[in-house]
Amino acid sequence: MDMDFKQLAVAIKAIAEEKNLPESTVQEVVEQALAAAYRRDYGDREQEIRVTMNLNTGDVDAYVTKEIVDEVENDAFEISLKDAQVMRKNAKVGETVELHEKVESFGRVAAQTAKQVILQRLREAERETVMAEFEDKIGSVINAVVSRVEGNIVRIDLGHAQGIMPRSEQIQGERYYPGQRIKVFLKDIERGFRGPQLVVSRGNTQFVDWLFRAEVPEMESGAVEIKAIAREAGVRSKIAVASNVQGVDPVGTFVGGHGTRVNAVVSEIGEQEKIDIVVFSDNISEYITNALSPTKVARVKLDEDKKKAQIIVPEDQLSIAIGKGGQNVRLASKLTGYELDIVAENLAPQDEAPAAAAATKTSEPAKPHKLKKKSELENSLLNAIEEHGE
Repeated sequence: MDMDFKQLAVAIKAIAEEKNLPESTVQEVVEQALAAAYRRDYGDREQEIRVTMNLNTGDVDAYVTKEIVDEVENDAFEISLKDAQVMRKNAKVGETVELHEKVESFGRVAAQTAKQVILQRLREAERETVMAEFEDKIGSVINAVVSRVEGNIVRIDLGHAQGIMPRSEQIQGERYYPGQRIKVFLKDIERGFRGPQLVVSRGNTQFVDWLFRAEVPEMESGAVEIKAIAREAGVRSKIAVASNVQGVDPVGTFVGGHGTRVNAVVSEIGEQEKIDIVVFSDNISEYITNALSPTKVARVKLDEDKKKAQIIVPEDQLSIAIGKGGQNVRLASKLTGYELDIVAENLAPQDEAPAAAAATKTSEPAKPHKLKKKSELENSLLNAIEEHGE
């Protein structure tokens, strides 16, 4: 099975177009592979060989580099000064010359070697092209199409590249099907044997942040900002927002008139996901209270060193504070960075000062009770009757 160079030249142009690679890149890859094949059929593995190919005619030329020496010991790597001067009159010992060889064909083994090298190098070239195209898009949202669903993994078509969305990056309860057009957040480029794979997400917090940026122009100007996001994709998200301009209501800005802005985000991530937008505060107690919205909080006891807080709430607010399956307190904890402990007000311990006072009082020895004389008891009784009579 000899290699047909004219067919190869045609294939190079087709591959360049199919892989979206520059023709010069594909040609370079093929020429390197042909050099490897030449070494196998006509030369030595250690030889320095350069191969060129004319894509119009399919002609292949090899150039073997040899060192000029006085006495040739290995003609695969060396050439005599006399022979070198035939090629170049001013040639000197110690220099190198390139010997031109016309290549007509390769044997079966060499052709197979060339094919393997071409496939390997093309994968590498494609990887570099994808890296260059998508590297600056990491951290942004792009339009994509679902190509297929394989168990817990959704494969995404991004145009010139393939992306994967693992179960951990999907929105809980969301269904995907081939041909579906969706927005995805580009997280990272994963390098694998099959070439570059782009890891995308719809379930991370950055996706929600980016969606709000598209709906809230005041974020671009810096008038308002998102300070933190805690999310359980497909179920509930809590977003802490702040205003950097006096008089601007951060929550109202993100909600929008008649809820248009927040509804636009909800329509993208799914109606089943509830979004709580709360005001950020530098006062930790106030921030925790806001984060537990819509809970009415009685008071907050902080342990800033341990990043813990005890939240005392009225008894009728206990289930609201905790939320279904502990969801409300869990998200509030993620949002604030504090471990939160919810306690009903009637079960909460009293403040330390009154408790200490009570302890002091009960620890004093009881004074002995003195019995009053009979005359004193009678006088006390008469006085009580007179006072009652008045």
